[in-house]
Amino acid sequence: MERYASDRIVSPEERILVTGAAGFLGSRVVQCLTQYGYRNICCLVRPTSKTERLEAISRSLPAGSRLEIVEGNLLSRDDCIRVSGNASIVYHLAAGRGEKSYADAFMNSVVTTRNLLEAIHETGVVRRFINVSSFAVYSNRAKPRRQLLDETCPLEAKPSLRGDAYSFAKVKQDEIVIDYGSRLQIPYVIVRPGVVYGPGNETISPRVGIGTFGVFMHLGGSNPVPLTYVENCAEAIVLAGLKVGVDGEVFNVTDDDLPSSRRYLAMYKEKVNRFFSLSVPRPISYLLCFLWEKYSAWSEGQLPPTYGLRTWHAYWKKTRYSNQKLKSKLGWEPRVATLRGLAIFFESCRRRSQRA
Repeated sequence: MERYASDRIVSPEERILVTGAAGFLGSRVVQCLTQYGYRNICCLVRPTSKTERLEAISRSLPAGSRLEIVEGNLLSRDDCIRVSGNASIVYHLAAGRGEKSYADAFMNSVVTTRNLLEAIHETGVVRRFINVSSFAVYSNRAKPRRQLLDETCPLEAKPSLRGDAYSFAKVKQDEIVIDYGSRLQIPYVIVRPGVVYGPGNETISPRVGIGTFGVFMHLGGSNPVPLTYVENCAEAIVLAGLKVGVDGEVFNVTDDDLPSSRRYLAMYKEKVNRFFSLSVPRPISYLLCFLWEKYSAWSEGQLPPTYGLRTWHAYWKKTRYSNQKLKSKLGWEPRVATLRGLAIFFESCRRRSQRA
């Protein structure tokens, strides 16, 4: 892997902070940084985090390297100042995932980000803040069918109406990063991965379909699934932090040769587990989501708007994706080809299903 070069904003000796470092993606970002030759990394983790992967990375480092695992809580301003005080780059991957409550998602994604940005402003030494966002922020409602979803597409204007606490929190998180970057002159880059997959995250994306109603409903049809293999995604995030001249930029992350939802599901059944699925034509899925949204409004929220039209546009509308900006501005290329990544992923899924 490429080592330190003149087009990096920091040298290998300077301190780098990674929040959410023990997570599925965060641990790969740490590993990628070490492969690029960076040897002074602070890994912020929650007290309940499993740190075995980080400890294994630390043991593999050459003499003179420092990988520090620090327990902390970004809801604590003191902890934010403590970990960011001498960092040159901050990779911010910590976020609230899995929360059903909007309040919890807001607290663990937005308030924590605000606290970290204020600490960065107070210490005044960070050269770049990298916020790891998500495709979940995009609206896709006004875009014509089959058109490209790229970094210029609008965000969800009313994220609270999508019925997805994670999407709501990520939109608000991006907004606060842009606001603080503008008002307080904090250099930032926003990275928005698509569907990050790989061993350790053995789930089928809802962009393919949902199993909420007792049978798996295949809703993606011929849509490409915006996959990015976890190691590929981690390297894109690392480059977004290191590359000179990209402050204020937004980068979407997807791999090359994306499979269609239909192809992905067929491969999963072949390689992992055969199960019954019901293919729902796009006009029917649109109608179902329309009716769901109307009933949710009529019932005054007794039925949450989880599968309303905003979700349909974001997940199941005919859409294309691009990684050209990532390639042209960061020099990124996916090191793990999609077919290879899927083979590794499906094998991991198969082993997990056998253990269950």
